Parts: sequence; C-alpha cells; structure tokens
Amino acid sequence: MPRKEQGWITFQTSEEERKILEEFCQDSQRTKTEILRELVRGLNKHQAPKTSKPTKKVEKEATQEVPELEMTIQKKPLKVSSRNILKGVVKKVIPGAVNCEVTIEVIHKVELTSMITKTSAEELELAEGQEAYAVIKSNDIVIAKE
Repeated sequence: MPRKEQGWITFQTSEEERKILEEFCQDSQRTKTEILRELVRGLNKHQAPKTSKPTKKVEKEATQEVPELEMTIQKKPLKVSSRNILKGVVKKVIPGAVNCEVTIEVIHKVELTSMITKTSAEELELAEGQEAYAVIKSNDIVIAKE
C-alpha cells in the first residue's frame, strides 16, 4: 500500500534536529512516532498565532519545551533520576482512607499497580482513561503526570 494511503508523513530535518529527537526518544523510552503523534495532538489545544511572522522572542520561546501548568505559569519539563519511565493509561484508581491504589496499563494487557498517598492522587487529578507515567526506581513504582 502506498505511503500516502496509510497516512504517512515524511519530512526533512537538520542533523541537529534529528539528534535532539533521537536523544529525547532514548531518554523517554518512546519511539519517534509516539513523540511526533503527541506533538501533533497537542496542536489541537493551541490556536495558531494571528501574526504572520513570529518575532525573534517568540521563535526562541517556541523552541523551548515548556508544558502548561496554568495559563499564567510556565514550567520546565519534569526531570527525574529514574531511568525506567513508562507511559500508559490509568485503568483504575481505588481510593482508601490514606492511600490510593492506581493501576496503569503501559501496553496492551500489561498493567502496573502502585500504592500512592490519597493526597498525591488528588493533586495529580488521576482518573480512568487519562495518560500518566509509571516511574520505576529500584523496587518502587511511582506515578507522574504532565
């Protein structure tokens, strides 16, 4: 089947851009396809700027990776010492008096469960169907969210 009918997109990048993408993929343990799909899906959340040509300041800011925390606060991406970070989907959140049991499906039929504090689960606003990360350090699995 031709690439056009499969929805393939091919584009050229500089050597520097390619290295940045490959390093990010290695650090996050995700494929280039996963990263690019996530970036494209994120475009729905933001409207294109109305100016026809961005200023130097806007160009510089656009190259920095800064996820939104609130409308007025910008924050750098979370950095952790753990090397095992698995992206998944929250399947269950079972609240208890003090702790919550959180189950994340990282790949089809592979689920990880972690006990976290009820306060942490509330601050992360964990809910079934949301994307989250299982961060594994030694024998612990912690939960993170962008």
